[in-house]
Amino acid sequence: MAANGDYALLCLENPLLDIQGKGDEAMLEKYGLKPNDAILADEKHMGLYEDLIQNHDAKLIAGGAAQNTARGAQYILPPNSVLYVGCVGDDHYAQLLRDACAQAGLRTEYLTSPANNPTGRCGVIITGPSRSLCTHLAAANDYQLSHLKSAKVWALVQQARVYYVGGYHLTVSPEAALALAQEAATNDKVFVLSLSAPFIPTAFKKQVDDTSPYWDYVIGNETEARCWAEAHDDVQEKQDVKAIARTLADLPKANEKRKRVAIVTQGTEETVVAVQGESDVKSIGIRTVQSSEICDTNGAGDAFAGGFVAGIVQGKSLEESVDMGHWLASLSIKELGPSYVTLTPPNPLFLNPTI
Repeated sequence: MAANGDYALLCLENPLLDIQGKGDEAMLEKYGLKPNDAILADEKHMGLYEDLIQNHDAKLIAGGAAQNTARGAQYILPPNSVLYVGCVGDDHYAQLLRDACAQAGLRTEYLTSPANNPTGRCGVIITGPSRSLCTHLAAANDYQLSHLKSAKVWALVQQARVYYVGGYHLTVSPEAALALAQEAATNDKVFVLSLSAPFIPTAFKKQVDDTSPYWDYVIGNETEARCWAEAHDDVQEKQDVKAIARTLADLPKANEKRKRVAIVTQGTEETVVAVQGESDVKSIGIRTVQSSEICDTNGAGDAFAGGFVAGIVQGKSLEESVDMGHWLASLSIKELGPSYVTLTPPNPLFLNPTI
């Protein structure tokens, strides 16, 4: 790849401004929240976000799972390699989000909410080792296919070589996800889908299944993979991760020029990798991090995906790309939230990406 990228990677999902601050039991009680929980916000939570910013020394991070992944990939790749698409509001939070992405070197092409909804936010109250997440999706729910198909954005779609869609976007605009999937299959480009959360392959089974013929890579953790299997009556094995990965890999495929790869992460256990038509399912060891170094595991899966797709963009082998994912995840969990240590350019992974 050249010294400057060509926006080879395009990511699509739901942009959120993560607002992370330290709180206590009283703060959790004030907003009716629980430690180690994740909920969608209602009216009583609307004051949480400014409370965190004004009173709890909040850290602002360009969030939403696929935006975390996009930042991670851009962290590894040369400048101007990654583009992120989603919907935000016309407000102060959107500007904070743009500024955070710009600082990470990530280009954004946001649709401004046609319904005039505010930018999506995720408030994170940190109490010791616990995290309580409260998400107000707002404008993130308003994305429209017409924005993706607009002349400016579609030209960038056609320029990109790898598409990454977070599963959460299937709750918003499955039509946009399918448009990218079909563009990839027609033009022999790479389409990657993340299952994202256990409820995606169950509550949104049809939307997931509609994209499945186009997956060149599908990524999920062990819980998401098992939920996918549970949602499909014709899948006999519901628990064995290797068997589920093999089933995912061997689903019917639109673009037969590329073998599908199914990747299932398992936290501190080995990552499982299955390749379409190959009976041998690989287990690839993770990067070990001492418990004393772990700050926050929130977003580790997003970081893994970022490192992995960066490897795919660079033309690395499957094993190298998985290891790059493990490497980036190991960095992320040493930081607060899905963050990466700032490196003085040039990034050593750019100069010598084999890690």
